[in-house]
Amino acid sequence: MSLYSVLLVDDEEEVFQVIMKKLDWESMGFRIAGYARNGVEALEMAEELQVDVVMTDIKMPYMDGLTFCKKLKELYQKTKVIIFSGFDEFDYAREAIKVEAEEYILKPINANELREVFERLKINLDRELDEKRNIDKLREYYLESLPVLQENFFISLMDGRISEDQIEKYAANYQINLKGPYYVATILHISSTPAGEASSIDPLLQTLSVRKLVEEQLERVWDSRVLIYLGDILVVTQLPDEESCAAFTDTMDKICRMAKRICNARVTAGIGHICGLPGELQQSYQGAQNAVSYRVLYGNTRAINIAEIDPQENVDMPWEEPYIQRILKEIKMGEEQKLKEGIGELTARIEGSKMSLQKYRLLLMELVTELFRFCANNQINPDEIFGGEEDAYHQVLQLESTQALQEWLEKICIGMRSQVLHERQDTTKSFVTRAIEYVEEHYGDQELSIEVICSYLSVSAAYFSTVFKKETGKTFINFLTDYRMNRAVELLLEKGEKTYIIAEKVGYSDPNYFSYAFKKRFGMSPSKYKADKLEQK
Repeated sequence: MSLYSVLLVDDEEEVFQVIMKKLDWESMGFRIAGYARNGVEALEMAEELQVDVVMTDIKMPYMDGLTFCKKLKELYQKTKVIIFSGFDEFDYAREAIKVEAEEYILKPINANELREVFERLKINLDRELDEKRNIDKLREYYLESLPVLQENFFISLMDGRISEDQIEKYAANYQINLKGPYYVATILHISSTPAGEASSIDPLLQTLSVRKLVEEQLERVWDSRVLIYLGDILVVTQLPDEESCAAFTDTMDKICRMAKRICNARVTAGIGHICGLPGELQQSYQGAQNAVSYRVLYGNTRAINIAEIDPQENVDMPWEEPYIQRILKEIKMGEEQKLKEGIGELTARIEGSKMSLQKYRLLLMELVTELFRFCANNQINPDEIFGGEEDAYHQVLQLESTQALQEWLEKICIGMRSQVLHERQDTTKSFVTRAIEYVEEHYGDQELSIEVICSYLSVSAAYFSTVFKKETGKTFINFLTDYRMNRAVELLLEKGEKTYIIAEKVGYSDPNYFSYAFKKRFGMSPSKYKADKLEQK
């Protein structure tokens, strides 16, 4: 059985011993992870131990219990706090409520009362843990969220925010069957009531009414998903073949006429181009938007298929954009193998598109432009990658096959990926180096803290703590304490300074706390440490 960890905080050691002996902690589901003698030390230990419960006194040197609890809750909101004190005053109890203490216990501590407190606390901790682990509740939450997740998925497809290689994974997670083999996006736009005509229908209610009508008419015949997006009704439909789009257009035309009769709404259905991949629905959606705009020529209350009125419109659609974006993403975040796969998909699609030579060259120019833009945004020197901008365009236009293009892209993109990784590592090291240099220059500042250093670096405390410990092997507080103690030793042995002067020089406002921290680090007081070192000489 996993035990919940407890940190005891009190400046009187005998109090620790009494509390630890009062209860059979393990049988109650708890273990004493450690104890601290003041709030400053307790904060350090809380960071190291990541305890579940803190039991603290109020009256302590260097940092009182209430201040400690406030700082603790800012850092670790889920940690449970029990305050015990000899002060039976309303002000203290009120402050305990402010710091979200679970219990406020008066000294002397009664064993039965303490047991009851921890029994209640264990019930709460168990419940919270069960809620996290309860698969049924998680599944229930998942199912409740599923309609929203599914709508967000389709909207993200329209915006082109999901790369082709991620679509299948998200569709499976959100229980969406993308069997295709063809897809088409349709926008149903409701025109506003003409000037001079009164309308008693709320526009939002009218949109919802039309949506319900569309769902009813499509569900029996067409595999469609209907949602509201940017004020319009969006329909994503999967078709069994390209020829069926004509019948689908007729269905949408019928729905537009029904909407006028049943919902008193002037609806234009703009139907985009058919596509063979879910990742191309963004282009189909753009085609649907263009189709809707043709209502000024063809009128509303009807379906307009962009492929019928402007068959050339699809030729210039940037189908390659998702492929290029995936390559750029893999350069920045992915593995080399996934980068090669992304390049392979792009070149295979180019080869299968049978595009004209002019279109092919335009695509290559756009591709190189995107790579240069990526270099500019990610501190990459393009000259090291391409040998110069003119050279890059010249190189790519001289490639005589898609195989040659694939090999060239792999070479270029792998080089860019290496620079991105190198830059990221340099940034992390520079980040930590700047923090260390700041400590070396300001260790004597009594206000120096993780908040101060993060403000200086313009980063969050969570990110800073993770990176700093990963690079140095120490938490920032431990590093700062160690550095101050090492400087204190130098001042003690080489300069012969007085203890209170050393304390002030290394950032401690209280000489007594400095002596306490020094003894904790070296196992003896500063004066004893100095005497021992002199004897050794």
